[in-house]
Amino acid sequence: MSLLRRLLDRVGKPFHPGGRLERLFPLYEAADTFFYSPAKTTTTGAHVRDAMDLKRMMIIVVIAAFPCVFMAMFNTGLQANLALDPAKVGLLTGWRHDIIALLGVGYSPQSLAANLLHGALYFMPLYVVTMVVGLGIEVAFAVIRKLEVNEGFFVTGILFPLICPPDTPLWQAALAVAFAVVLAKEVFGGTGMNFMNPALVARAFLFFAYPAGMSGDKVWTALPPAAAHDGYSGATLLSQLRQMSTPFDGLDLNFWNALVGLEPGSMGETSFVACALGAVILIATGVGSWRLMLATTVGTIAMASLLNSIGSETNPYMAVPFWWHMVAGGWAFAAVFMVTDPVTAPFSNGGRWAYGLLIGALIVLIRVFNPAYPESVMLVILFMNVAAPFIDHVAVQANMRRRARHRAQT
Repeated sequence: MSLLRRLLDRVGKPFHPGGRLERLFPLYEAADTFFYSPAKTTTTGAHVRDAMDLKRMMIIVVIAAFPCVFMAMFNTGLQANLALDPAKVGLLTGWRHDIIALLGVGYSPQSLAANLLHGALYFMPLYVVTMVVGLGIEVAFAVIRKLEVNEGFFVTGILFPLICPPDTPLWQAALAVAFAVVLAKEVFGGTGMNFMNPALVARAFLFFAYPAGMSGDKVWTALPPAAAHDGYSGATLLSQLRQMSTPFDGLDLNFWNALVGLEPGSMGETSFVACALGAVILIATGVGSWRLMLATTVGTIAMASLLNSIGSETNPYMAVPFWWHMVAGGWAFAAVFMVTDPVTAPFSNGGRWAYGLLIGALIVLIRVFNPAYPESVMLVILFMNVAAPFIDHVAVQANMRRRARHRAQT
């Protein structure tokens, strides 16, 4: 028996039934099963479909998000360093800039280390606050209910910071996470019972509760305006598309920057390439549904192509090709990590096709025709989360009728 196993067994004695810390057993059990498989075994024959369990699934999703985490830190730092006027470095105050000065990394946009460190000083605190608040609430609910602590929040904890602006106040993030975990998840039974994606619910809370801090160009660059270049604009690609008054073909946009993710935006959403790497991991491991990803892509292509063919002299947004829709905003991140959420998406294959097609089409439709809201991914997916049970019901009923007709014919 390993030293770690003996240590966990010794420490765990007070947490088992009859011990003085029995009420906190879920907390000990969460730590124990992080290192070892549960000791419980079935008393009858076990029926194993595959080796995938909740813990492995959650870990794979977190690993798939690593490319987006890297880009979140690199691009956040890059955008801040690009915006910074070197003559105004002395205006930068606060613990982040104290750390940068202490390490002597500087603010050069050409330095990988400078970009990563500057961005990490925005991403990591947001991630830590998200995990502490979210896991703390989940552990509290597990202790009260005398249930095991599930690993579901590890995914929400990594996804939520990635869909936030770098300038998000930590106290607002804490409120949003608490709201989402309690009202969108735990009141419905916890992991696997929520009918809406908790990360998107937290983001929606920020959007509606603190709209001034979630909109406008200044929130996408992690610098005070006084330290930025005169005339610098941190407008996202979606904002530029929404504000265009000339034909789309005349815009001076850099597709390579949009594809790689070197544009202002939510920290982990800007890179199509990073999201595509995550999609490869999810599909290869069977964790993410390729049907949902493909259906979302097809829905986007179909709606954008339809609007391109119709055209409009008063709305140049209708001429934006589908490939620009796919690299702008949070489309790629949503298609890979949000649409494929196995809890909130339909379970039937037919329902998944309908769900993804509708999401892809609605994203484009709302982007083009809603002048007040340049991005639509968040609200479209939350709306479709609510519709998912109905889509599954229709798909199941259609399958039952098809099978009934087949039996009648035979």
